[in-house]
Order: sequence, then structure tokens, then C-alpha cells
Amino acid sequence: MTSAASIPVRRLPLLRSSLIALVLSAASLPALAAHVRVQLDGLDDELSAAALGALELQQYSKREVSRAQVQRLYRRAERQIQRALEPYGYYNVGVAGELANEGEDYRAVFTVKPGDPVKVTDVDIRIDGETEGLRAVDMARAAFSPRRGQRLDHAEYERSKAAIHAALFSVGYLDAELATHRVEVQRAANTATINLAWKVGQRYRFADTGFDGGQFPDEFMQRYIPWEVGDYYDQTQLLALQQRLFDANYFAISQVQPDLDKASAGSVPIAVTLAPAKRTVYTGGIFVGTDTGAGIRGGIERRWVNRRGHKMKFETILAQRLKTLSTLYQVPLPGKNNHSLNFGITYRDENTKTSESKTLRLAANDSQVWHGWTRTLGLQFLTGDFKVAEQKGSTTLLYPEIVLARKRADDFNFPRKGWSLTMAARAGQKGLLSDTGFAQITADAKWIRGIGDDSRFIARGAFGYTRVDDFDKLPPELRFFAGGDRSIRGYAFQTVGPRRQFADDPVPKVIGGKQLLVGSAEYEYYFTPKWGAAAFVDAGDAFSGKDFDLKIGAGLGMRWRSPVGLVRVDLGTPIGDPYASGIELHIIIGPDL
Repeated sequence: MTSAASIPVRRLPLLRSSLIALVLSAASLPALAAHVRVQLDGLDDELSAAALGALELQQYSKREVSRAQVQRLYRRAERQIQRALEPYGYYNVGVAGELANEGEDYRAVFTVKPGDPVKVTDVDIRIDGETEGLRAVDMARAAFSPRRGQRLDHAEYERSKAAIHAALFSVGYLDAELATHRVEVQRAANTATINLAWKVGQRYRFADTGFDGGQFPDEFMQRYIPWEVGDYYDQTQLLALQQRLFDANYFAISQVQPDLDKASAGSVPIAVTLAPAKRTVYTGGIFVGTDTGAGIRGGIERRWVNRRGHKMKFETILAQRLKTLSTLYQVPLPGKNNHSLNFGITYRDENTKTSESKTLRLAANDSQVWHGWTRTLGLQFLTGDFKVAEQKGSTTLLYPEIVLARKRADDFNFPRKGWSLTMAARAGQKGLLSDTGFAQITADAKWIRGIGDDSRFIARGAFGYTRVDDFDKLPPELRFFAGGDRSIRGYAFQTVGPRRQFADDPVPKVIGGKQLLVGSAEYEYYFTPKWGAAAFVDAGDAFSGKDFDLKIGAGLGMRWRSPVGLVRVDLGTPIGDPYASGIELHIIIGPDL
């Protein structure tokens, strides 16, 4: 009996151990893993993206999930969808869901009824202090969104709130504080009220401006400052100083910031940090232009010659149909108007299908910003020999001129909204170092607008008018021609204009005109961010008197936004011209404006 009873006693620990091991082994087996697919119905793209982004279930569309996890996350989904739509103004969102098996995976379907959005019934914006009449603040306040009657959009609300605060800072309220910011939502009525209140404190004024790291004495740098000590702080003035320093081309780094740590007694000093740019710049390159042919260009620029900031530049072009050698000496007179005196010498040897000329030009001018325009008043002396068609000539002219130029763009590298306008007037009187008397006005304009995300429309126009005592004494540079990549594409460079019959040639030759009128319309479509195609129509004529003869060129082109600028390759052909035919290739590299 004793031995028989001892057998179960000895085996019980082994049995218990085996059961425990079996349980532990079963517990350690991985749970059946699956994926879940989420489907949302009843929402537009924007709301659907917001709801999916907030759903934890959506994270397991490509990750493994257990049945217990799916059920737990599914129970949370309704509230997650509702919260995701509240920032868009939907506070009474209904959600009906269904969780089903799809083989080893799961499918969660949610039908969402966003309901009526919450509408703003009242907006109360209070700003203490004397801020009315300050343009930046008035504009930010007027642009506040959402306004009364609009859907409550929390993102718009935050942006508008930040815009008002930034506007207050920009006009000198550096201590402005948002004391009240409250949005009250009545879910039952689907209404909301907005209450905002700022305590702005004192309005700061400009104190002294310090320059650190530059290569010029302070008295020279002070002339770039567009404000006076004691003027109200204005961030647009800081941006103006930043732009002037950039335009001066002296500095590799130019940072302009208020020194808030040293602000006191209603005044804030301005700290300007500078680092000199490379003093001497060498440039060179190979280019191809349909008007000039293949060529090379090179230059040397001395960004500052002395501590007064004088500049000097040499440049040469050697192309198949154009050779130039020029030098420019510039004396900057920094101030509110970007004032400078410029002195230049240019030798030009040009040989086109229409004319040949070798001229020397001496120029002296005064350039400055005037009511937003760059105004240049100058004196030009031009002398040299030329040949137009079969007629040789020589001329010497001394004449004053005025040029007004302005351009605006959202992005000068590739504008989608921009324009430029250049107007010039010049006149000379016979006898004052001039072989003939003349008066001339010109205007060139360009307008660019984006269409959708991938297209642009470009309009261009040119106008010129001349009165001259002896047209044959007028060099090719002052005559008007049409045709070429910046004129009427479809015609070769300077091949459109009044013609003259010469005795030894039965074919009349283009001699240039006294008037010019050219217009262009172009549509560009970009099928990738870098590559696009264009279609264009150009029309106009260079003429004298009343012999205007409309010439039309049209064609197609390719566009490439290359690292060195926009490359345009156009193929143009004359339209309706019995005396011209064929296809002209035009290539331009460079900015639009």
C-alpha cells in the first residue's frame, strides 16, 4: 500500500508542471494579426482628409493589428471623427459605423453626417490705444476671418488673430498683449461668438542704429537708413533698409533687427549685422542668341573701390554679330532715393542682316528712385560709322535723355504676377556737337499673370516715335526695327521696317523707321515643374509716317526653368505675308522681367 500510494505523489508535480508549461506556451503564441481598411462616406475631400488623419484605426491600414485592438480603436472612432471636424465648424456631427471581416482583415465603414456648420453671429475685436488710421492694423482688422455670417473655421481664426498681432508689432506696439481670446459655441443653435481684446501698451520709436561687421565707416552706412531717430518704429522701414543693403551689393550678409533687449523708455535701437561680400568678381560664359549668334562674355567687377563705396565694372562680349567693350564707374550717394552718379564708356561693333555699325558712346547720368520709379537723367555722346542696307554714313550726336523704369513681381525668377514698364525720352539739337536734330520717345511694357497652377499668360508691347531733321544721319541704335526674339517672332532680327530701293539692287532693303508699334500675346503651360510649352502671336510694324503695314508672326515654343534662368526656345513663322515665309528659331535665356 505504501509503495502504491507513493506513485501519484511523485507524478503530481510533473503533471502540474506540464499543465503550467502548456498554458504559458499557449499564452506566448502570437495573436492572429491582420490589417484594417477604413472607408469614410458623406464628407468632401478636405473634411475626409481631416477625419482620416485623426482616426487611430487608419494607422493600421499597413500595420498589423489584433482583433482586440481593432474593437478597442473602433469604439473610439466616432469621437475622433467628431473632434476632427470641430475646427472646421461642424459641432453636431453624426457618425454611423460598421466593423466587418474581410477574410483575415477588417473593414471599418463610417457614414458621416456633418450637419449644419456653426455660423459666427458676432465678432468683437477691441484694441486699446490709438491704432485707428494705422494702415497695417486697419488692413489686418478688416481682413479678419471668419466674419459675421461665415462658417466658424478655427484655422482661419488663428491666422487672422496672428495677423492682427503681427500688424501691431510691425507699427511699433512691441509690448502688445492679447488679453482676451474667446470663442463661445452654442451647439444647439449652431452659433458662435468671437471676442478678442489687445492691450497694446506704448508705441515705440526708432533709437540709434548700430552697424556691426561692415567694411565702411558708420557715417557712410548711416546714409542708407530710410528713417530718422525719433520716428515711430515701422517694420516696413526695416525691410526697406534690408533691401537697400542687398541692392548695394557690398555685403554677403545683411541682417536688420530690432534690439528688443535694449528697448527702453519707448525707444528701440536697431542692430544691423553685416559681412563683406567678395570684393572682386570675375564673370564669364558662353551663350547663344538668335539675334547675336554664338559668343562668349566676360567681366570684372570691383564691388567697392574705396571706403566711399565707389564701384567699377568692365565687361566684354565677343559674338558672331556683336562685339562690345564697356566700362562703368559708379559713385553711390546712399539715401532714401538710392541715388548714384554713373559714368560709362562703350565701344560697340554690330553686324546684323540689316545694318553694320561701329560706335563709341560716352554716358554720364544721375540715377535715383522717384515716387517708386527708377529715374535716370543723363547726357549721351555717340559717334561712329554705320551702314544700313547699302547706304554708308557717319554721325556724331550729343543729347540728354530721361528714363523712367519700374517693375513689380511676386517672384523675379519666375513671376506668376508681375509687370514692368520702361519709358524714355531723348532729344538733340543740330550744331551742338550733333550732325542732326531729333526728338524721340519710347515705351516698353510687359504683363504676366498666372492661370491656375500650371499656366501663365504674358502680354508685351513696344512703342516708339521719332522726329528727325536728317534721317540718314540717325545711327541704327536710334532707328526702329521690328523682328527678332523680343519683337515679332517669325521674322529675323531687324528685318521688318521701311525699305528703300537702291540702284544696284533690285530688292528693296530695310532702312529702319521713325515709328514702332508692336504687341504680343503668349500662353505657357507647364506639364512638369521645370518643363513647359508655349503658344504665341506677335504683331506690329516699324514704319515712317503713315505707311504702317501690319506684320504677324505666330508659333510654338518650349520652356525650361534651368539653374541659370528661364530658357525659351521658340519657332515662329510669318502669317499672311506674301513676301516672307519659312520658320525662324529664337532662343532667349534670362528672367522674364
